[in-house]
Amino acid sequence: MKILVAYDTSSVMRNTEKVAKAMSEVLEEKGFEVDSLYVKDVEPASVRNYDCILAGSPTQWHKATKPIMQFLDKFTKDEFSGKSAAAFDTQIQVPLSGNAAKGIEKKLKKMGFKIVMPPLVTYIVSKKNVEGKNEVHLKEGELEKAKKYAEDLANKLNQ
Repeated sequence: MKILVAYDTSSVMRNTEKVAKAMSEVLEEKGFEVDSLYVKDVEPASVRNYDCILAGSPTQWHKATKPIMQFLDKFTKDEFSGKSAAAFDTQIQVPLSGNAAKGIEKKLKKMGFKIVMPPLVTYIVSKKNVEGKNEVHLKEGELEKAKKYAEDLANKLNQ
């Protein structure tokens, strides 16, 4: 089975990319053929060659980033009927932060994908670096959560 992990990432720390890469590594270990690509590097015509897509983005202004949504907008309704998908995001853990994964999942459903896992939400925290500037980092344990999610996804896809 061939899986595409398509993600947008926007911080200098590349947190969403770290989550995507962690999941990709686990899926490869489980025997899947995986391409983990920054959304702007995905050739839209190639998406039809995948059996499953994981799409992710940081949550910004309560929703997914413009690049990931523009990418998903390139496809027509029900174009991927019968194929599997799941969504993921990174977000600051505060009330009313929004959720990129929900919007991504909604778009994947419109494209005809069968959603095989609930969205993965990973959290980031803002910390001051040695120069006193804020940096956002994945919260402790979030990469492990992403790896566990990928293991569960692999089991689901193998059923």
